[in-house]
Amino acid sequence: MEKPLKKNDNGFKPFISADKVLPEFTKTSLFLGILLAIVFGAANAYLGLKVGMTISASIPAAVISMGIIRGLLKKESILENNMVQTIGSAGESLAAGAIFTLPALFIWSEQWGLGSPSLVTITAIALCGGILGVLFMVPLRKALIVKEHGILPYPEGTACAEVLLAGEEGGAKAKATFTGLGIGALYKFIADGLHLFPSEVETAIPGYNGAAIGADVLPALLGVGFIIGPTISAYMLAGAVIGWFGFIPLIANIGSMGDVIMYPASVPISELGYWGIWNYYIRYVGAGAVAFGGVFSLIKSLPLIIQTFKDAMKDYSGGVGSLSSLRTDKDMSMKVVLIGSLAIILAMMMLPIIPVGFTGALLIAIFGFFFATVSSRIVGLVGSSSNPVSGMTIATLIITALVFKATGNDGHAGMIGTLTVGAIICIIAAMAGDTSQDLKTGFLVGATPYKQQYGELIGAVVAAFAIGGVLILLNSAWGFGSQELPAPQATLMRLVIEGVMGGNLPWALVFTGVGIGVAIELLGLPVLPIAIGLYLPIHLSTPIMVGGFIRGILDKKLEKAESAYETIKAKIDSGILYASGLIAGEGLLGICLAVIAVFHIPLPKLPNLGQIGALVFFGLLVFSLIKYSLLHDPKINKK
Repeated sequence: MEKPLKKNDNGFKPFISADKVLPEFTKTSLFLGILLAIVFGAANAYLGLKVGMTISASIPAAVISMGIIRGLLKKESILENNMVQTIGSAGESLAAGAIFTLPALFIWSEQWGLGSPSLVTITAIALCGGILGVLFMVPLRKALIVKEHGILPYPEGTACAEVLLAGEEGGAKAKATFTGLGIGALYKFIADGLHLFPSEVETAIPGYNGAAIGADVLPALLGVGFIIGPTISAYMLAGAVIGWFGFIPLIANIGSMGDVIMYPASVPISELGYWGIWNYYIRYVGAGAVAFGGVFSLIKSLPLIIQTFKDAMKDYSGGVGSLSSLRTDKDMSMKVVLIGSLAIILAMMMLPIIPVGFTGALLIAIFGFFFATVSSRIVGLVGSSSNPVSGMTIATLIITALVFKATGNDGHAGMIGTLTVGAIICIIAAMAGDTSQDLKTGFLVGATPYKQQYGELIGAVVAAFAIGGVLILLNSAWGFGSQELPAPQATLMRLVIEGVMGGNLPWALVFTGVGIGVAIELLGLPVLPIAIGLYLPIHLSTPIMVGGFIRGILDKKLEKAESAYETIKAKIDSGILYASGLIAGEGLLGICLAVIAVFHIPLPKLPNLGQIGALVFFGLLVFSLIKYSLLHDPKINKK
C-alpha cells in the first residue's frame, strides 16, 4: 500500500491520485456527516460548559464512518470516510466557539431581568461565525497546506489521515468508540438520572481549615484526562491545588480572625465555607491567570502571525483559487468566497437580530480574517488543543469594548454587542483551525478541496441550527454558571466585558491571577492549563488526572519500547477512541437528561449508595478504560 510522500516539493503524491475519481460527496457521507456534526456538537457543548474544554471529533468521526461504510455497507471509499469526518468535526468546532461565549448572554438576561436570547439570535450568530470561518480559510489553503507541507505538521489532520489509511481496521476501532459511548451514557444515566450514587464526592481535610478535595466521578472527565495525557492533566491539577490547598485555606484563616468582609462578597468570610470562598475570590484570581495566559500566548505568536499574514497576501496577489486542471487542486471559487463573505458582513450590519451594528460588523471583518489566518497557522504547528482561541477572543473583547465605550455605546446594549462580536470571532477562529486540519487530512489522502470546503459549510450550518436549541435546553435545565454547568470560558468573557465597561471587577484579585500567570511563565511552564485548573473547582481536575495517569503509564512504555512499539501505540489509539466514546456518551445522555428535567418527566428513584458507592462505580469505570488501553490486545502480529 503506497503512502503519501512526506516532503515539501512538487513530487508529493496523495494516497488517491489526482486522476482517480472515487465516491466522495455522496448521500451516505452527507447523511452520516450531518448526524455526527449534531452528535459531536451537542456532546462537546455539554463538555465545554462543564470543564471549559472540548475534544477533536475528527478521528472518532472517521472511525465511526469506517465502521458503518466499510463494516455495515461493505463499501470501500477512503474519500467518503474523509468527507464524513470533515462535516462531522465542523459541528464540534462550531460548538466550541459558541459555548465559550454565548452562555454569557443567558447569564446577563437573568441578572438584568431580560428575556433569554432567542433561538433565532443564537442561530444567526453561530451561522455568521461558522460560515465566515470556513470562507476566510479557503484562500489560505495553498499557502499553508500545500506550500508548507513538510513544514507545518498539522498533527490532528495528519493523525486522522493515518487512521483513514488504516481503514481496514475500521470495524475493530469503531467498536471501541461505540462501546465507550454506550458505557458513558449508561453510567451517566445511573448516576444523574436514577441517582443510584452521587456524581460528586468531596471531603474537607481534617485539621486544615478551609482545605477540601473532591471529584466529579464522571466518564467525560476520565476520558478527557486520557486524551490530553499526564502532563496537561498534572498542570491542571497543580492549578487546582494552588487554589484549594493554598488560597482557600489562607483566606479562610484570615476570615477566622474576626468578621472580615472582603469585596466582592457582602458577608463575612467566616460564613462562606470553601465553596463560597472559591466562588467570590478564587474564580477571579483564576480569571486573571487565564486572561494573562491567553493574551500572552497571542503576543508570543505575533512574529508567526505577521509572517503568515504576509504569505497570505502574497498568495492573494498570485491568484489563489485560480482554476486548476487537477482534481486535488481545485478550491471553492473565489467569487463564492468574496460574495458570501460580503453578504454575511452586510447582514450583520443591517439585521437587528445580530446586535453588532456597522462598527461591530467592521471589527468582525477585520479581526475575523486576521484571526482565521492566525488560527490556521498555529494549529498547523502545535495542534488545535494549543490554539489560543480564548486569547484571541479576549483581545477582541477588550478592543471592541473600548471602541463601543468610546462611541457612547456602553450600557447593556453595548455589552451585548461586544459579546456578540467576540462570539462570532471565537467561532471564526475555531472553525478556521478545524477546517485547516480537515484540509490537511484531505491533502494527504487525495480528497477534492472544494468538496471538503462545501462539506465544512454544511457541517457549520447544521451545527449552527442545532447549537441554539442545545444551549436553550441546557440553560432551562440547570442554568449556566451553576455547579452542574459552570460555563467557565463564557463566565470569563463576561467578566472581561463587565470589567472594561463598568469597572466593577475586584481588580486586586484579577491582578493576583495575572501575577501568578507571570510567575508560571517565568518558570517556563504553560500558563493556560495551570490557570484553567486554578479557575475551575478541584473536583474536575482530580478525575482528569486519573485518566492522565493511565495514559502516562502507556506513554512511559512507549518511550522505552523497541520491538513492542506498534503494540503499545495501538493500545494508546484504542484508549483514545474508547475515551472519546465515554465523552460522547456522557454528553449525549446529558442532553437527554436536560430534556427530562425541562419537561419534568419522572424517573424511578433508587436507593442512593452514597459516596462509597460512587467511588466503587468510578473504580469500575476506570477499570474499563484500563481494559481498552493497558490490557487491550491489538493482535499486531496475529494477522
